[in-house]
Amino acid sequence: MNEVLLRSLTPNVLTILIRRGADFAAAEDAVQDALVEAIRVWPDDLPRDPKGWLVTVAWRKFLDAARADAARRRREDTADEEPPPGPAPERDDTLQLYFLCAHPSLTPSSAVALTLRAVGGLTTRQIAQAYLVPEATMAQRISRAKRTVSGVRFDRPGDVATVLRVLYLVFNEGYSGDVDMAAEAIRLTRQLAAAIDHPEVAGLLALMLLHHARRAARTASDGSLVPLAEQDRRRWDTDSIAEGIGILQAALARDRLGEYQAQAAIAALHADAQAAEETDWVQIVEWYDELVRLTDSPVVRLNRAVAVGEADGPRAGLAALASLDDSLPRHTAVAAYLHERDGNLTTAARLYAEAAQKAPNLAERAHLTRQAARLNTSHRP
Repeated sequence: MNEVLLRSLTPNVLTILIRRGADFAAAEDAVQDALVEAIRVWPDDLPRDPKGWLVTVAWRKFLDAARADAARRRREDTADEEPPPGPAPERDDTLQLYFLCAHPSLTPSSAVALTLRAVGGLTTRQIAQAYLVPEATMAQRISRAKRTVSGVRFDRPGDVATVLRVLYLVFNEGYSGDVDMAAEAIRLTRQLAAAIDHPEVAGLLALMLLHHARRAARTASDGSLVPLAEQDRRRWDTDSIAEGIGILQAALARDRLGEYQAQAAIAALHADAQAAEETDWVQIVEWYDELVRLTDSPVVRLNRAVAVGEADGPRAGLAALASLDDSLPRHTAVAAYLHERDGNLTTAARLYAEAAQKAPNLAERAHLTRQAARLNTSHRP
């Protein structure tokens, strides 16, 4: 079954990959993977140019492996890195890979999922959590995306909106998830902002900087989470806050509002408050109203319920929460917080315990468990 042909072509294909820059071991692995694919495909569909087919498939296998390894090394190298303010460093090919994976032949959601998996280095579980879908559903979506682009030419890169969505999700996972990729997302967004004059690119960069400025205050010395209201604001990075606000103001002045600018405006209002009790929650609710108009996202509506609870009282927040699906991630935690603010400590303690069981990471689970224990202790007879 074409085995003689495959054996005769293998050395040539291996040599071509090495000349293109692959080291021998990686090239050999990629060629072996291509041979396995040939054995599967060729009996039913022998290519007109077997050598070219093998080279193409082997090179694609090599790139897939190299990107996965590079993503892993980036996560390790940038785990403790703070993104410096100012111009972006020298460009590399990572941002271009984001655009190539956001191919026009894919739907935006599939392009984002594929890029997060292939270039961003996120697991299928992490991507599924970001999209609020079961892991099996996301695995199927990524597999379909891979099949879709397996035979297309990557000469039509995707659009900016899709790439922004990928960068946003990578940052969020790095900022609040199990793997730290926030600094890498900021680096790439700086590159994009330097290359493209677009208010939403600027809005996303401002949003990242304003959130990242609070990084040092988000955890205690024992690694436990510190809620925003309890953070030591002296530990916030004022240089990043000033840079983020400056970028945001310039973007808003162009009067082309988008969701990232609106989110950055909310982050700026938090950053501008010298103490938690000075936070302008009325303005924050107004910005959440803009976000609901722009996105109609259930997660935005959930966050808006918290803001309403702060601006108009916990019962108003609970009323806003009542219209939302209680299966939303962190819905139970928000309900617990609002019930505690309303003085219903028994219900709040129960909900904190339930929320801990649903928490997406260990740090959040531990925080919610402590909240439940605190309330159970405080009102124990």
